[in-house]
Amino acid sequence: MTYRIKKVDNPHNIIASVPGSKSITNRALLIAALSSGRCSLKGVLFSDDSRHFLDALMSLGFSVDVDEKNANVTIQGTGGKIPNKEATVDVGSAGTAARFLTAFLGLSEGRYRIVSSEQMKKRPMKELLVALEELGACIEYEEEEYHFPFVIYNKGINCNQVTVDVDKSSQFLSALLISTVILDKNFTINITGSHGMAYVDMTVRMMEQFGVCITKNASPVSFQIEAGSSYKAIDYDIEPDLSAACYFYAMSPVLKVKSQVLGVKREGCLQGDIAFLDVLSQMGCECIDDEAGIIVKPPKDGIIKGGSFDLSAFSDQALTLSAIAPFASDMVKIRGISHIRYQECDRINAICHNLKSLGIDVKENEDGVDIIPGTVTGAVMETYEDHRVAMSFSIPGLVIEGVEIENPYCCRKTFENYFEVLEGAVY
Repeated sequence: MTYRIKKVDNPHNIIASVPGSKSITNRALLIAALSSGRCSLKGVLFSDDSRHFLDALMSLGFSVDVDEKNANVTIQGTGGKIPNKEATVDVGSAGTAARFLTAFLGLSEGRYRIVSSEQMKKRPMKELLVALEELGACIEYEEEEYHFPFVIYNKGINCNQVTVDVDKSSQFLSALLISTVILDKNFTINITGSHGMAYVDMTVRMMEQFGVCITKNASPVSFQIEAGSSYKAIDYDIEPDLSAACYFYAMSPVLKVKSQVLGVKREGCLQGDIAFLDVLSQMGCECIDDEAGIIVKPPKDGIIKGGSFDLSAFSDQALTLSAIAPFASDMVKIRGISHIRYQECDRINAICHNLKSLGIDVKENEDGVDIIPGTVTGAVMETYEDHRVAMSFSIPGLVIEGVEIENPYCCRKTFENYFEVLEGAVY
C-alpha cells in the first residue's frame, strides 16, 4: 500500500499540534514505575512504541491506569521492586523500551523473557548486554547471541562500576542511568564513545526532576549515582515531540509559509532536536519564540541556503534535512550520523535511495551524506518500515507531483495519525 502526497497549490500558514515526546514518555514510564508512589503523567504519547512499554509494565505486575482520550497515564511505583518475579515482555520494535526494560530486568531479582519484532532483533544490543553481564546478569539467548529473544536474570551484583560503549546508541547509557538507582549503592558508569549525548542530558535532567541527582565527570567521562537515591512520585507534564514538530517546521522554507507547532517552547526544553531550529536559521529561516508555540518563517528572499551541518547530537533530523536539501541553493552536507545505519533501518541508505529516486544526486561517506540540489521528480519513497523515513519524505510531495509513501502505516510507531495531521495543517 502507498499513500500519495497531494501537492499544495495554494500554500497557507501552517498551525499544527503534535503528540507528546516519545523519548520523554518512555523515560517517564520507567521512572514512574521505579518511584515510591503514585505518578500521574500528562501529555503521554500513545503509539506502537509506548503501548509496548505500557503492556510490558502491566505484564510485570505494575498497576497502570490509562486514559488515552486525555493522554494521561497513572502508575503506582513500587520503589524499584518488580511485582511479578517471572514474566514475558514484548518490546516490539521500540528501541527505547528494548534497551530500558532490558537494563531494568537485568539488574532486578526474577527471571524474565524478552521478545521483540524481527526489526528489533537486528538492532544493536550487544554493548548494553555485555555491560549487564559484567554486573552479574545471566542471559540465555534463544536465537542469535546478543540479540532478542532471550531470558535474563541476575544472581547478584558485587561491583560498583561498569563501562558501556555508546557509539551505536546512547540509549545503552540512559538505560543504565535510570535503573542503577535500584542498586542502592554508590555506583559509577564509565563510557566510551560520544554519540547522542543530548539524549543522555535529557535522561539526567528527568532523573533530577524526579529527585535523583547525577554527578557527571568530564575527563574521562563518567556518571555517578549515590547510594540512597530514589525517585519521588510526582505529577509530570510531557513536552510535545520535537522530532515530530520538526517535520512541520521543515515545511516552512519549502512551501514558503509560516509554520507554528503549538506548545513547543525553547525555555526548559529537554529535547536535543530543538537544535534543528538553528539549522533552519542557518538556511535562512527566522525562528520566533511565541507564547502559543515556536514559529518558523521562510527565508525572506525565498532562497534556502545550503551548508555543512553536524547533526551528531540530534541525528533523527538527518532524514528531515535530507528531505528539504534538494530545494536548497547549494550543496547540503550532513555530518556526524554514521550511527544511524543501525537504527530502525540503515537510514543513510534510505536517504540515498529515496533522493536518487527523486532524481537528486547524493554521495554517501563514512560520516554522512552530501546532497546536491536539483530538479525533483515524483517517485515512490521506500520507507523500510521506518516511521521517520515515511514522515520526512512526505515533505517533497507537498511541492512536487507524484510522491508516494510506501507503507505509510509504519508511522504508528510514534505518530499514528501523522498523515491526518499533515492534511489538516497544510491543505
